Amino acid sequence: MATEGETSALRSRYGLLLTALAPVVPQILGSAFNIWYNATVIEPMFTPALRQRFFETVVVYNAIVYPTGVYLWLKRIFSFRDLSHRLQMEAGDQRPPLQELTQARRRLIHLPWFAAAICGIAWFLCIPVFIGALLQVQNPLDPRLLWHLPISFCVSGFIAVTHSFFLVELASQWGLFPVFFRDVRADRTPNILTLSLRGRGIMWAVSASVCPIASLLLLMLAPRSPAMNAAWLAVFVGVIGIAFGIFTALMMSRLVAKPIDLLRAAADAVSHGNLAIDLSHAGARRADEFGRLLCEFDQMVRELKDKEKLRQTFGLHVGRRAAERILARDPGLSGVEEEITVMFVDMRSWTARASASPPAEVVEIMNEFFRVSVRAVEEEHRGMVNKYLGDGFMAIFGAGDSDSNHAREAVSAGREILRAVNDLNDELSWQGRGPIQIGIGIHSGPAIVGSVGSPQRLEFTAIGNTVNVASRIQGLTKTVGRPLLVTAAVRDRSADSFTFKELPPQEVRGIEGRVMIFAVTLPTATNPKSQAPNPK
Repeated sequence: MATEGETSALRSRYGLLLTALAPVVPQILGSAFNIWYNATVIEPMFTPALRQRFFETVVVYNAIVYPTGVYLWLKRIFSFRDLSHRLQMEAGDQRPPLQELTQARRRLIHLPWFAAAICGIAWFLCIPVFIGALLQVQNPLDPRLLWHLPISFCVSGFIAVTHSFFLVELASQWGLFPVFFRDVRADRTPNILTLSLRGRGIMWAVSASVCPIASLLLLMLAPRSPAMNAAWLAVFVGVIGIAFGIFTALMMSRLVAKPIDLLRAAADAVSHGNLAIDLSHAGARRADEFGRLLCEFDQMVRELKDKEKLRQTFGLHVGRRAAERILARDPGLSGVEEEITVMFVDMRSWTARASASPPAEVVEIMNEFFRVSVRAVEEEHRGMVNKYLGDGFMAIFGAGDSDSNHAREAVSAGREILRAVNDLNDELSWQGRGPIQIGIGIHSGPAIVGSVGSPQRLEFTAIGNTVNVASRIQGLTKTVGRPLLVTAAVRDRSADSFTFKELPPQEVRGIEGRVMIFAVTLPTATNPKSQAPNPK
């Protein structure tokens, strides 16, 4: 299979030539059918004088019309040569003006119509010319000639015109469109006329069905001659019709089935989440409705890529679950009251550590701590890390997830964070670095969850007394010497899953009376020193 570079070189060398030769084969096919039909069906109707006049007319007509058609066709083809060369040079000073290039692109899109017009005029002009020439010899003319002769030229003309249109379209799309429409869409060229899918179907039917069937019907009405075998003639016409049908079907498959296959494959890829597709090249080389479909589908995929990139980037900054919540609702200044569980996590003595350690080391340790913590909260226990607070963070459980036991998930996440910190401390100890010490406070209750801020800058968060209490509980871990504390509300919602130790009630700033707090019994620590809180 040729590479893209080899294909480009072939287009550069043979694209114009292939397009110029595209109408030759259809003309040969149409002429062959016409000669056979005239010799088999029409010739027996001629008198010697009519036969002589007919062949004289053939010679004169072909000597005038065909050179004229060839001249017009080659003149149009050669009008693209200079522009094609300048576009392939890719030099800024060689690039033609936009108006000139737009006109050339329009002529290129209309090239199949131009070829069909030349073929149609050449073939259908035969009808008045040949009948007029025969009338000069015999008047009145045999009535059968008055309809057999026109139909003979019409059938041959339809074959030549339709196949010329399709072949010129195929050749120009392969050889010239990639040069003239390298960076623009062909379907957006102004003032163009393209063949629709319905029009292609009609031309296909005329070329592959109507012409052969009409020929078979005419054979039934044709005069019989001793040398003519009607059965063999019918077989011959049928074979020719099948051949034309297959040839036309192959061209239609290239022009119609291929873009549909591309669209189907692209749709399947997108449905499976694969956005790494590119239909821009295939779409830019079509000026018809298929080109527009391919280009618009490609544009849709590009927008999906941008939105997916935005969503992923958005999720990295606000958290995956928070991003899903925001994107699922109106991102205005709004919120709903929900029963949630709030967790606050804080790293102890981090200010002193940051001042005594190189910045790169501080960032490395902090990022590793956040990595294991976010994984425990979001990937393993259905929570969302709502915001980073310097050397700590706030996490929410149960927001928009009424089916989960958010208190139990929060406690499990807290235990998992402590276990991960123990493992991390083992690595730090092996590296000769001091351990990380943290405190975790958890509280459950009602809170307003939603977007807050100004119309210019929003933040998705939870606000309310539940959040304040959770923050104060985290602060108590320094007072009571326990790394993981919860309130009675959390204990009541998850008592069957963990072992809690009731601690003396504590005073909490902003809350009247003492608050009951509970320490969560932790799994055996691999590094007990890491669990001992150290007041800031």
